Amino acid sequence: MTTFFALATAVLWGFADFGGGLLTRRLPALTVVVVSQSLAVVVLGAVVLGTQAWRDAGSELWFAVAAGLVGPVAMLSFYKALALGPMGVVSPLASLGVVVPVGVGLALGERPGGGQFAGIAVAVAGIMLAGGPELRGAPVQRQALVLTLLSAFGFGAVMALISEASTTVTGLFLALFVQRVTNVAAGGTALWLSARRGNPVLPAGTGRAVLWGALPALAFVGLADVAANGTYSMAAQSGPVTVAAVLASLYPVVTALAARGVLGERLKVIQAAGAGLALAGTVLLAAG
Repeated sequence: MTTFFALATAVLWGFADFGGGLLTRRLPALTVVVVSQSLAVVVLGAVVLGTQAWRDAGSELWFAVAAGLVGPVAMLSFYKALALGPMGVVSPLASLGVVVPVGVGLALGERPGGGQFAGIAVAVAGIMLAGGPELRGAPVQRQALVLTLLSAFGFGAVMALISEASTTVTGLFLALFVQRVTNVAAGGTALWLSARRGNPVLPAGTGRAVLWGALPALAFVGLADVAANGTYSMAAQSGPVTVAAVLASLYPVVTALAARGVLGERLKVIQAAGAGLALAGTVLLAAG
């Protein structure tokens, strides 16, 4: 079940990132984060009420609060790094966040077998190559590099934290709800401060119309991200975190394939090779 849930996480995160990337072409990135997460809060709130999940409240919820605080910082750092570019360097480096949950798993005593270690190495290499790293060209700005590494650490920390936030299904609903409420509170504060500095919250002129038209896509992004956190938590609880984290981190491959299928973007040779290596690593991990 670990492999199934982890791969489901990769698919959900991959499509969520693809949808979020498209939306940031029409709306400010911070607005996309806050609105999509707010819509997810509404749905999760209904689920929590319907399942009476608040009865499973415990000290583990602090992990969800921490994940909710780290998540917006990681996402905004990632978007800022993409703006500074080059994207072909930023995207693969951001996937290095997988070392955080893998490191936590090893620190807690997990010891993957030889085949799984090989699968981890092959899959991580494939994940990085799937982003299409630019091996030549303009140097990367120091600020972009720092922001990319910050986002990578943040994404990895969220994976490690959310896997510890609950031990039951209803508890997971509550943990995801708390995480999202914290996301919205932190992101909303950042959006308010940004607006106070004169930055636009919506595009000039037709901003509200664009926002209303984008609500279905924003809801999809928010709910896909929530579902990915949920499936990752189940993957980490049903098997080794070292395996779950690597398989879940295959989402850049999914994003690249979505761009190929929907937008007609052609994969670079290095991206195709990365996708192949990621698939080979997946097979090794599943077999191990």
